[in-house]
Amino acid sequence: MKLKIGDKVTVLDEAISGTVSKIEGNTVFLDTVDGFLMDFQESELLKIEDKDTLKSKIFSEHSFSDVISEKEQYGKRKSVRVKPKERSQPTMEVDLHIHNLTENDRHLSNYDMLTLQLETAERKLEFAIKKRVQKIVFIHGVGEGVLKMELETLFRRYDNVKYYAADFQKYGLGATEVYIYQNL
Repeated sequence: MKLKIGDKVTVLDEAISGTVSKIEGNTVFLDTVDGFLMDFQESELLKIEDKDTLKSKIFSEHSFSDVISEKEQYGKRKSVRVKPKERSQPTMEVDLHIHNLTENDRHLSNYDMLTLQLETAERKLEFAIKKRVQKIVFIHGVGEGVLKMELETLFRRYDNVKYYAADFQKYGLGATEVYIYQNL
């Protein structure tokens, strides 16, 4: 685009328009509508053509007033409402059932299974503390309660951890929810 003195232009990235008053190389000086003399690069300017010509180039399929009215319509913002029940849902679940931790548990003794489950629980708890996850649910199952007691012993070793039975409706009696205090 070649500009000449007297052309009406507008700046691409700013709400400034005016008339070209002087051109030095690629630098174009323009008198703004507010009466200021400003300089811009020629690539930053857009020549304002006659409104009818501009309308016919841009809005050949649609009427100019339709496009303007569409842009001016303000739609009601839709906010995503999180239900209180969902807000309190734990962010992380760890299933400690042995079939979820290993492919073949036939070769493992009860002691080996318990050790594997406790190591997994400790690793996941350390991960949650490091990543600042506030709530974790450890699913241990009902069984004889050995894993549950060992988990409680593990949780007692941490000062910033509080544990209690998880949501009965969702997990039944086989899960423990852990709350991690972040600012200790």
